[in-house]
Amino acid sequence: MTRPRAAAALPGRTEQAKSLGVPHRAQEQQTRECVARELLEKGPVTASDVAQTLGVSPAGIRRHLDALVASDEATSISAPALVRRGRGRPARQYLLTATGRARFGRSEGLSELAASALRQLRELGGDSAVREFARRRVAAITSRVQPNQSAAATADSLAQALTDAGYAASTREVGNGVQLCQHHCPVAEVAAEFPELCEAERSVFADLLGTHVQRLATIANGDPVCTTHVPTGAQPAPNRTALRKEHA
Repeated sequence: MTRPRAAAALPGRTEQAKSLGVPHRAQEQQTRECVARELLEKGPVTASDVAQTLGVSPAGIRRHLDALVASDEATSISAPALVRRGRGRPARQYLLTATGRARFGRSEGLSELAASALRQLRELGGDSAVREFARRRVAAITSRVQPNQSAAATADSLAQALTDAGYAASTREVGNGVQLCQHHCPVAEVAAEFPELCEAERSVFADLLGTHVQRLATIANGDPVCTTHVPTGAQPAPNRTALRKEHA
């Protein structure tokens, strides 16, 4: 099962920075960047989990988390009961906001350019042209994913392909299947106007997995993570060509 890659422990990075004479402020910025990336790739996640992964004290991690929250780059939610440990205040989980995700590849200018291009494509070719473009885009991203695997293995391959394309994806087991989670979306602003981009992902995922999949959440709709549920024991997806003929 594919798991999000853990960042290298920070103590080594900090010692290296000291040996190179890097100012304290630069070390702080580097640490905060690592904390933000943990939230991007694994959020929602607790301060203790981030501290354990990065090798920094929980107090130090909370200081960076507080700074990210103060700048509206992160927010916190109450942790589920299974995550809470011991007595005292309920645990909090942290995740990036849209502002926080912006530091990992969003460009307002490029988003507007892409949206403008899709508007013109719709004017020239209609909705079908936009849908075809969206599908070809996802097909190119997932072109190396081998479909003849188990659903779980294919989901892992999809997560790797999406991560390579900038989506910071991972998989996790759930009661009756696997959830494919995309913690970042480079085209979220455009997808908010053109939901065909999200639907194309769901459709291509279903084809590669050979089963129905369900989109539970999308960043384009304001959710913190794009989540797709993959039932590992479901019946194969129906043949779309046959369905089209049946309803012709």
